[in-house]
Amino acid sequence: MTLPPLAAEPIFHIGSFPITNSYINSLLTVIGFAIFAWFIKRAVEKYSNKSPKGLLNFFESILEVLLGYFDGVTRDRKKTLRFLPIVGTLFFFILVSNWIGLLPGIGSIGIWQVHHGELELIPLFRPANTDLNMTLSMAVMVVVSSHVIGILAIGFFKYANKFIKLGDIYKAVRSMNPTKILISLIEFVVGIIEVFSEVAKMASLSLRLFGNVFAGEVLLTVLASLIAYGAPLPFMALELLVGVVQATVFSLLTLVYLTIATTEVHEHDAVSHKEDAELLEPTPSV
Repeated sequence: MTLPPLAAEPIFHIGSFPITNSYINSLLTVIGFAIFAWFIKRAVEKYSNKSPKGLLNFFESILEVLLGYFDGVTRDRKKTLRFLPIVGTLFFFILVSNWIGLLPGIGSIGIWQVHHGELELIPLFRPANTDLNMTLSMAVMVVVSSHVIGILAIGFFKYANKFIKLGDIYKAVRSMNPTKILISLIEFVVGIIEVFSEVAKMASLSLRLFGNVFAGEVLLTVLASLIAYGAPLPFMALELLVGVVQATVFSLLTLVYLTIATTEVHEHDAVSHKEDAELLEPTPSV
């Protein structure tokens, strides 16, 4: 057995579009979700007027757990329900994609092709998240979606003021207060740095998921080549746990980004006036 390369291998082409083995795995995951959704739809229609049983009851219990975790981050059930379709889909897609990679035949069933003058086995199936293109595309989608949703939630100018704080500089200059002007200039520079941090989010999200899943794939391949029977089993059990952890980390970070993006930043003047009002409020006598 050979170590999996960093890039996913193309199996065939549709026109100029290459169909890679990791893409086939991701497509199998999507087809599995579609079949599962069809059964859920039938169960909803069947138990619409009575207590759910079987598959629907199992799915509802999973949703209750997810809603509880999401509420702990958003502190708002309305936000939780708004973000559930995006974050929940990412969680289940990453989880199932990671677990499918542990099924028998993944990485071992393939076709023989001549590569660089040598005959090599190209696996037909490869875990979807061992392809950096897949993890990077999800990370870009998450970061871009958080900005779009943030703009729609609080408005373009308020959202832009989180990064490029021109409004704070204008108010500070009008106040002619040197301290406020200095603070506004520092916050302006910090806001510029925040723009670069958004690019860093894409890199960290994608590389974290790709690195952990790909490292597990390499480890299992090495162990299977050294000791064919028994030795990889404990590590496969560990990979089941890693699959849950990586899906949880990616989805919860997505939820944090969405929550922060839709939260308004209170201006310094409003905060200071509120604090002054609290200080001036009379203390009730005993």
